[in-house]
Amino acid sequence: MRATPTAIADVLLIEPKVFGDARGFFFESFNARDFAHATGLDVHFVQDNHSKSARHVLRGMHFQRTQPQGKLVRVVAGEVFDVAVDIRPASATFGQWVGEILSGDNHRQLWIPPGLAHGFLVLSQTAEFVYKTTDYYAPQDEGCLAWDDPTVGIDWPLAGADPSLSAKDTQGKALSQL
Repeated sequence: MRATPTAIADVLLIEPKVFGDARGFFFESFNARDFAHATGLDVHFVQDNHSKSARHVLRGMHFQRTQPQGKLVRVVAGEVFDVAVDIRPASATFGQWVGEILSGDNHRQLWIPPGLAHGFLVLSQTAEFVYKTTDYYAPQDEGCLAWDDPTVGIDWPLAGADPSLSAKDTQGKALSQL
């Protein structure tokens, strides 16, 4: 497993060792010892989530206020543009974003530490997205950063299409309102 810091140093691109041959492939999607060795982090995951979405669905930018969740995210089928925004006021990278293509073919994962907003855009016909969290989902604690906040300026690869958003995601707040 290799962990590479992104432009937001706490957000790590995780690339597992994939063993493949004519029959297919195998890789460990998570190994606590290897994760700790590669990242220097000792995390405890409490919940796994799995979603399936159609092309142009944009989910995000979600966070929890007082029970922030660290997330280890990956795609098992299809392809997404995955984004994290640093909304930690005391952070040197406050207001900055990073984005990575995650797919069932590249097997990449992204570690998103607690305190960041997270979301993704589906690029393929459908995508299945799975992630581990370090704290439980608390709907009363959830917040949503506007996916299109111009002060953050996420460069979503929409190619002229409008994203498909949930009602909750259309109500996202500007970074200045968080």
